[in-house]
Amino acid sequence: QVQLVESGGGLVQPGGSLILSCVVSGFTINNTYINWVRQAPGKELEWVASILKDGSPVYTDSVKGRFAISRDVVKNTLYLQMNSLKFEDTALYKCTKDSHRGQGTQVTVSS
Repeated sequence: QVQLVESGGGLVQPGGSLILSCVVSGFTINNTYINWVRQAPGKELEWVASILKDGSPVYTDSVKGRFAISRDVVKNTLYLQMNSLKFEDTALYKCTKDSHRGQGTQVTVSS
């Protein structure tokens, strides 16, 4: 059974940092792609970042240079390091693989 469990969200001031985690069970994240997406209130789901089969990261333009996606294949866990957070980064963040996604972790950027 595939499960993705996110954590690490919270309330942070603009310019702050957070690290999100996604613990995966039911498949190995090594040698496959996996994604972070987010959904802000009243907005459509937005792709944020992916880590590809070869481990290469790709990002949506709005987070390039600020976010870093990584994975720990031993822990079977996906991460999203978020720096220089902005108000517009406020959203529910989820990790996804094909049709599978977790419940998400809320990130709120507020002063």
